[in-house]
Amino acid sequence: MPDLLLELRSEEIPARLQRKAAGDLRKLVTDALVEAGLSYEGAREYWTPRRLTLDIRGLTARSADVREERKGPRRDANAQAIEGFLRAGSKEKWLEVHGDTHFTHFYSNYGMGLHKRFFGHFLKGEDTGWDKQPRVSLNIRRPGENFTLRGEHEWPIARTQWTKYYLQPEGPALRAEAPTRATTLAYETTGDGITFLTPPMAHDLEVTGPVAAKLWLSSDTTDADAFLALRVFDPAGKEVTFIGSNDPRTPVGLGWLRASHRKLDPDETLPYRPFHAHDEAWPLEPGKPVELDIEIWPTSIVVPPGHRLGLTVRGTDYEVDGSDIGLANAMYPMKGVGPFTHTDPNDRPPAIFGGTNVLHFAADRMPYLLLPVIPQS
Repeated sequence: MPDLLLELRSEEIPARLQRKAAGDLRKLVTDALVEAGLSYEGAREYWTPRRLTLDIRGLTARSADVREERKGPRRDANAQAIEGFLRAGSKEKWLEVHGDTHFTHFYSNYGMGLHKRFFGHFLKGEDTGWDKQPRVSLNIRRPGENFTLRGEHEWPIARTQWTKYYLQPEGPALRAEAPTRATTLAYETTGDGITFLTPPMAHDLEVTGPVAAKLWLSSDTTDADAFLALRVFDPAGKEVTFIGSNDPRTPVGLGWLRASHRKLDPDETLPYRPFHAHDEAWPLEPGKPVELDIEIWPTSIVVPPGHRLGLTVRGTDYEVDGSDIGLANAMYPMKGVGPFTHTDPNDRPPAIFGGTNVLHFAADRMPYLLLPVIPQS
């Protein structure tokens, strides 16, 4: 019969808690083994200030066979599914989405409260109110880093109105109506690209959920990189940026795709979440447009009246204004995308990615932005 040795390393555990932590670990693991139909001959715990160890001897090699059928949502249930929800088998799962940096809420009262309620409920059996925790907790964002905490039952939100905003060559603009004239728009891949703007909002527009774009694009070489930025502009035309996970000035959302990797996985792709196979390269024929489905990271923003929503299509990484506001000892520049830059000349040789890209508009290929619009209650 096999033995099991489990070691957990951690920051220094206070002396008064070490013995109890090791005992709790033994009880949690052995109870779970028994619940799973496994038996063992003996279990003993050990501890040091930075390590908890559990030594289980004589463990049965396998539990009895159990047949269980668990059904998730349909693959075409756009308003109810994201990849994580579809793949997770547990019924005990929650989603929490917040703004600010990637580490801030590990130390904030808000974040610590979540952790304490979760671990108190599941590790200590305490009544922390976790049984009332919404399955989905969203911090709905507004300009100025203002957030409203809102509970939902699913992700994407069931009441999402999936709305196409078509890229309009005149303006350039973003509108609900498709353009009627066939044309092209070219941009230098080393420049700022093209920004398509909605009219000023007449009322609040909430966009919360996954975002996607469909483009028809050609290059004067055999490949192209498409960089997309979903942006907000105030009534004076100045961009409104937000504190991102790794950069203090980010747009609402970002997306990237190399055109030669445009092949989709039909089993995983959803209308609002393209899923690319990345199993073979499809080089471009210079001057010939190809269809690109580009994922833009999930986001949340309420665009206030007078503000505009914009989509920038460009050939290099998004930058706010070209300035770097990173600290002197920062590990990477802070120009709008933090460390997520694409500047390696071996990966992006100028001879391939330093030319001109062209967006194509025609009756059978009108590019659009797919937004998860949440109706106002």
